Amino acid sequence: MRYRVLGKTNLLVSEIGFGGEWLERHDADESVSLMKYAHGRGINIVDCWMPDPKSRDIIGRAIAEDRGGWYVQGHIGSTYQNNQYTRTRDVVQCRIAFEDLLSRLRTDYVDLGMIHYVDLESDWDTVSHAGPYLDYVIDLKARGIIRHIGLSTHNPIIATKAARSGLVEMILFSVNPAFDLMPPTDNLENYFADQYDEGLSGIDPVRVEMYKICEQNDVGLTCMKPFAGGRLFDAERSPFGVALTPVQCIHYALTKPAVASVLCGYDSTEQVDAAVAYETASDAEKNYAAVLAHAPEHRFIGGECTYCGHCKPCPVNINIAMVNKLYDLAVMQPEVPASLREHYRSLERHASECVACRGCESRCPFGVKVADRMRKTAELFGV
Repeated sequence: MRYRVLGKTNLLVSEIGFGGEWLERHDADESVSLMKYAHGRGINIVDCWMPDPKSRDIIGRAIAEDRGGWYVQGHIGSTYQNNQYTRTRDVVQCRIAFEDLLSRLRTDYVDLGMIHYVDLESDWDTVSHAGPYLDYVIDLKARGIIRHIGLSTHNPIIATKAARSGLVEMILFSVNPAFDLMPPTDNLENYFADQYDEGLSGIDPVRVEMYKICEQNDVGLTCMKPFAGGRLFDAERSPFGVALTPVQCIHYALTKPAVASVLCGYDSTEQVDAAVAYETASDAEKNYAAVLAHAPEHRFIGGECTYCGHCKPCPVNINIAMVNKLYDLAVMQPEVPASLREHYRSLERHASECVACRGCESRCPFGVKVADRMRKTAELFGV
């Protein structure tokens, strides 16, 4: 298992994580064993948005023997009222639910205290400004009951606002190629529509900007819904008209700026193995780019670098994807930040060393003019 730093939290999280919402549909002992199996494969981060007692008890039992070996995302505002999930900002209910979470997880803290499910701009205004809800979150942080403040959203506009706010250190965001086609919406059901508009192609520009802003502000991303509820595995249900594999979907998410961990849902040890197989997969097995670029529907086109790495190999060993990422981050700002300039200069090979053979361009599924970008990058950084 490889591990990545989750933004400014500095937590070293496994690239493959555990999304816990399917735990409750199995026998409790089976689900506890499944979590322990995943941990044995190197998975060290779990999301618990679920308010139901069974899910929380399962996670508590599973992590009890190695609490320090798990990073837990615990949500503030996900409550269980009248035997059903209710999202709320009512502090009385939030406190009851969060204290229940701690009790059932058999712990006195969670690593990532998540401002739960903010998709509406009006809701963002509520949770991000002084008031009972935010005061409660900040108090939990001050007392060490939550170690870091995060936020969960499906809306890239909210994610962008959160990344710029200075309030949160990380974001749980839905990342997959189907959702990335879609323009911003505060209605999650739109992402699961039976058909997408015919004109959609490539990553929506608002999402492109959001990923870059998260990276720019060192706000790490953990990913939910990486398989779009399984529809990406089925050519008939996929908006692309082709099926992707778990490894390809995971690679898609992990190539996006700021992404640290992909939280998959599991029903079995075989599904855990299918996800963890990413760690030893070949480049050919990871290759989502060629599939999406030549899909019969909603192809990814338009010349935008997705940092997928399929431009390799470079005859002079330039890390083209990283150079492109640093260039994109740099041009977002009036002046190149010293930290970005230093990161660029620390690369073993620089854009100025490009020989303009354009072999990378013949391999790029998205039509990126790599040689032109190398020239612009060399001019921008002076190397």
